[in-house]
Amino acid sequence: MPSHADSLTPLLPILNVSHDGLVERLKAIGQPGYRAAQIRRWVLQRGATSFDDMTDLPKRLREEIASSWSVLSSRVVETLSLDPEATKLLVELSDGERIECVLLGSESKETITACISTQVGCAMGCVFCCSGAAGLVRNLTRGEILEQLVHLQVAGRPRRLDHVVVMGVGEPTANLDALLDALRDVTDGDQGFGIGARKITISTVGLPGGIRRLARADAPYHLAVSLHAADDTLRNRLIPVNEKIGIDAIIAAADEYFDQTGRRVTYEYIVLPEINDRPEDLDRLVGLLRGRPALLNLIPYNQTEGTTDDLVLRRPSAEHMRSLVERLSARGLTVTARRSKGQKVGGACGQLRIQKH
Repeated sequence: MPSHADSLTPLLPILNVSHDGLVERLKAIGQPGYRAAQIRRWVLQRGATSFDDMTDLPKRLREEIASSWSVLSSRVVETLSLDPEATKLLVELSDGERIECVLLGSESKETITACISTQVGCAMGCVFCCSGAAGLVRNLTRGEILEQLVHLQVAGRPRRLDHVVVMGVGEPTANLDALLDALRDVTDGDQGFGIGARKITISTVGLPGGIRRLARADAPYHLAVSLHAADDTLRNRLIPVNEKIGIDAIIAAADEYFDQTGRRVTYEYIVLPEINDRPEDLDRLVGLLRGRPALLNLIPYNQTEGTTDDLVLRRPSAEHMRSLVERLSARGLTVTARRSKGQKVGGACGQLRIQKH
């Protein structure tokens, strides 16, 4: 049993600790273990940001743990909600680093989708994305992943979080231990957010080892693979990390994911006019995906600043997006086009963080 001094790490972020870990720390200071569930419900279900909010805890306990623990280790430093369907939060972490998370939805709906980050920065180097403009700084902890959802839940009131997409800054499968640990609290209906695993989507640039680990996670999360090109020559230019992987290895891992989980894989494809939407590109895309239990999600490029490749990146017109859906559907693919949200809030990953860095 840890000593009293050891059990109360100064300013311990409580969401960095699992339920069992919190029980152990409470017992070490003479408190019953059921207090852990009370504390976690206050934070994860009610959005409490202070121990003073936890009115069913004895005042003396609240004062004692407040001197050594913190409810949240991060804070919202900027909120942008110029677009009625998207609200972006810039969140500052305890070490001064900043990340982004986004609410997606509309005021007419009772539920909202949370888009969260898994890393500070990114090492993948995609030329169309701001996330990795300054490289990878570090992984987020389980608590820092969960705290984004707490901040978004507070910002979205009275609407409730209903879906989670792990599509923010960073490569989720490169921080899979912390992410899967956090998602256990997201799906926990008793003490957590109570969001079903089938309402959670994890987006990856395509790290085969991470995809296979995700398939073995024993939870039916939805997998989205950021494809963006159907041949290695082009994909190497758009996503430099692909040079060490290759599309064939990614597709093989995604096929294994479907075989193990029974869940159809989504392939995301950012449309870059005259770069990856030429007739020969569409031919390769059809050859790659036709016959597979796959959904192709076409995404209009969201204009960003700071891309360094010599490619000229432009946003496709709405008419062009509709044409692509029709042409690819006619050739046997299951295709959707994402309706772009959040352009007025710097909706592309990493835009706000780079602007405020």
